[in-house]
Parts: sequence; C-alpha cells; structure tokens
Amino acid sequence: MHGRVRPTLLKYWGADVDAEMKIYKRLPLRVARKMNYIQHMKSSKYCICPMGFEVNSPRIVEAIYYECVPVIIADNFVLPFSEVLDWSVFSVVVAEKDIPNLKDILLSIPMSKYLTMQNNVKMVQKHFLWNPRPIRYDIFHMILHSIWFNKLNQIQTSEI
Repeated sequence: MHGRVRPTLLKYWGADVDAEMKIYKRLPLRVARKMNYIQHMKSSKYCICPMGFEVNSPRIVEAIYYECVPVIIADNFVLPFSEVLDWSVFSVVVAEKDIPNLKDILLSIPMSKYLTMQNNVKMVQKHFLWNPRPIRYDIFHMILHSIWFNKLNQIQTSEI
C-alpha cells in the first residue's frame, strides 16, 4: 500500500466490493494463475494509476506500454512531458475526491472516445520507450526537451 489513494480505492472499489473494477491490494494467486500482471494490464480497457508516496508512478508508463488507457488518480500532479503532450486525449485524470464516482466516470466515456484514447495511447508509446541508441522522439529526447523547456521557462521567469 503506497500512499493515501490506494486505501480509498480499495475501500470503494476493491475486488471484493465490485468484481468489475478488479482493483486488488495484491494480485491474488487465483487471478495470477489465469494471467500474469502484464496480461492483466493488456486485457484491461483502463489501468488505474493512483499516486503513491513518490511524485511519479511507474504504472502510468506501464499502462501506456501495454496499450491500456491510464486512469490517473492524483491531485496536483504534473504529468510527464505535459509541455508537449496533451494527456486528455490518451488518459483519464480523476480527482482524489471523485474516487467514489470512479466507475460512473469511466462508464460515462463513450466507446468511440475510449477507442480514440486507446489509439492515442499507441501513438504516444514511442515517447516513453528507451532505445539502446536514441531514436528521434523517444524518452531520451523527451527528457532532454523537458529539461530544456523548463530551464528556458526559469530563465524567462527570472527576467520578468
């Protein structure tokens, strides 16, 4: 259990509360026997990415890598590369106070919008992949651009 969001998620949407949501404290052995963690993510429409104790979550990148629409549950969280990427077209951001309404929020997304979001997840994957030799627009270049962009903003802000 990492952070304050996960206990709230389990309280409202734990697997023993709502079987459709499939939110576990740990992946149960009965589920792990059928499919491993990766298969579980690949077979999900949405992957819940709650904040933990850290300022980031590896689950967001895992969701993108496994072509699952990330559902980011974190207040005051700056998403990676948000200066370049429009996260609203390939993810769902949910306020922590809206956890009790999570299922309704996800069910209210029309199938056409979900399919567009999933397709967009596939399109942004390249920006989150590490290559042995950097390839244009991969994570290496995205990090460099992010550092440059933020440094440029610091310079411009200090001149004002």
